[in-house]
Amino acid sequence: MRPYQGPLVFEGPPRRFNGPPTAFIVITVAVIQVVGTLFSSAHQEARPLDVFGILLLLVGPAGLAFRKRSPELMLPLALVATGLYLAWGYAWGPIVLSLALAIVLTAAAGLRWQAWLGAGLAAAAVVAGAVMAGDDGWPFRASAAVAWAAILVILGQGIRRRTERFAEYRRRREAAAKADRDEYRLTLARDIHDVVAHSLSMINVQASVALHLGTDDPEKLRPALEAIKTASKESLTEVRQLLGVLREDVPFEPAAVPTLERVSEVVKQAELGGLQVRLDDETDHSAIGPAQQEAAYRIIQEALTNVGRHSGAQSAVVRLLVRKGTEGGVLTVQVDDDGAGMGLSVPGNGLTGMRERAAALGGTVTLYELTPGLRVQALLPLPAEGGQP
Repeated sequence: MRPYQGPLVFEGPPRRFNGPPTAFIVITVAVIQVVGTLFSSAHQEARPLDVFGILLLLVGPAGLAFRKRSPELMLPLALVATGLYLAWGYAWGPIVLSLALAIVLTAAAGLRWQAWLGAGLAAAAVVAGAVMAGDDGWPFRASAAVAWAAILVILGQGIRRRTERFAEYRRRREAAAKADRDEYRLTLARDIHDVVAHSLSMINVQASVALHLGTDDPEKLRPALEAIKTASKESLTEVRQLLGVLREDVPFEPAAVPTLERVSEVVKQAELGGLQVRLDDETDHSAIGPAQQEAAYRIIQEALTNVGRHSGAQSAVVRLLVRKGTEGGVLTVQVDDDGAGMGLSVPGNGLTGMRERAAALGGTVTLYELTPGLRVQALLPLPAEGGQP
């Protein structure tokens, strides 16, 4: 079974960083505007800062509280508050901070045209104020105001694009993680089916033999019971291990991955059930990767289980061989029996699992009707090096 690199149970994707909390932004901007204005007004000949002026200083920061719920309200509130504050002749100071942040956050929220319109109005107000005041340097002030307004909008759009790229990256990562989890669960389901179906079938056959021998040939009763004990012990061990993976109590990679060396054990178990099995293994196990060996083992196990349970066959032949090619070899796994064949039977989970195992390695599983019997043939591609997939 391919190990899954990561926890099987997820609590959810990592939380995206959305910047400082809204309350922190609102309080910080409000403090800077009020305190900064109090200091700056002491050095200017302007209208004394009264309650109405302080309220105007707080309206802009308060508008930033809508940055997530209703971002379209931030910029109008900041524009009105800043415009009224300056029109009433209060001291110049950090009143523009909330307006600048409102432009940036509006653009970052995706309200591009509103951000450009608000920035344009702010720049136009600065230009108009400089001209009406008779300032000889109004062209410079106008250029600076337009430039800063554009920079603020562009900065907000950059934040927006970065947020969208991060969201897309997170979506793809979550989709990939979900695909890995689904594939791993499918692999576990196949392994549990293979272990339980084969072991229970073996136990059922041996129990039937034991009941028969108990009256006809008591001397042969002990081997049948020993086979039941061995099969049940092995199946319990594998099932506990698989269930432990689901509970995350054990490593994700099983300690004992089935290999071709253990195919003879499957053959012996089938023979204990009364089936005559011949094993023709012409392969070099060291040249076959563990993934192909595990798939071949499970396919043979499932095929012999089906032969013993459904076909009524008396004998079976298991063949393993490797055909070399220009881009690596192909491991051929073939199980023939002399039973009744498929007939009108509908393929079940076992055959589906065999095909999924082969497909995961780029191979195929095909059924051929024989006279009599059935052939299960799996073709498992091997890499050019003949090792790991």
